[in-house]
Amino acid sequence: MKAGFIGTGSMGEPLATNILDQEKSLVAYDINPQATIKLAEKQARIVGSPVAVANESDLVFACMPSIETFRTVITGEEGVIYGNQMKTFVNLGTVGTEVVSEMEEVLSAKGIPMLDAPITGGVQRAWDADMTVITSGPQAVYDQVEPFLKSFARDIFYVGDQVGQAQIAKVCNNIMSFTNLVIGLEALTLASKGGLDPQKALDVINSGSGQNSATLSKIPNSVMKGEFNLQAPMHIIAKDAMLWRVESERLKVPQGVGSATYQTIQQALAMGLQDGDLSEIVKVIERTAGAKILQYDD
Repeated sequence: MKAGFIGTGSMGEPLATNILDQEKSLVAYDINPQATIKLAEKQARIVGSPVAVANESDLVFACMPSIETFRTVITGEEGVIYGNQMKTFVNLGTVGTEVVSEMEEVLSAKGIPMLDAPITGGVQRAWDADMTVITSGPQAVYDQVEPFLKSFARDIFYVGDQVGQAQIAKVCNNIMSFTNLVIGLEALTLASKGGLDPQKALDVINSGSGQNSATLSKIPNSVMKGEFNLQAPMHIIAKDAMLWRVESERLKVPQGVGSATYQTIQQALAMGLQDGDLSEIVKVIERTAGAKILQYDD
């Protein structure tokens, strides 16, 4: 099967590159021509619209940053549903159960099955072909797509035969990840305001029962260096947190702890950090506390 890829931004580019390296051919499109330059240098065929990808590819991957762009890629004036070659569509983004189910119906009406396959792991792991992929959809479609997923994934989890189940697993993962970061930063801000060396407090946490993914990697590698370089734009984080809240309300699940994280993310947006990095959420906590973990330029 010939592969196509739509959405070659900071996350999509390494995924598309790994597919190209494995398959030796790829048709690609991004709304920003600059995002496809390196793929073109590696001999990918670059086209000018989503429908052009669907006209030249059997299997089309889409890695879109928002719900709106996801819909547009499928049903816009130049959407993939108007293509004449695409046989399978794979969603790699976090868009929530409602829209992914809606788009599955649109594609199904054209005889095109979808695999829901949101990714997690971050940009560097994408380049390293070390991603985690959560998948759901018809078993036969998963079996067809799996060899392509292996080009960029270390772990692939098939969680169910219904499109949307992978979205639920992804938003559960994300809200836990965001909450780990927020509570870790709150703890270190408390330590700093209490007169402790934040690095020493972090060392204690990472040697004790408080350790988590944020204290072990995100905080030491980004916040403690003052670099804010997780490559996780705050506006995308806010979208993912909103999707978690929507699913919680739909399924009538308590939101107490997650809602506190959601509100902290909303404060970051209110402070003008929409285009900032997720790690900059420390600034929200520090401003409220009137104390800093480290000295850095605002």
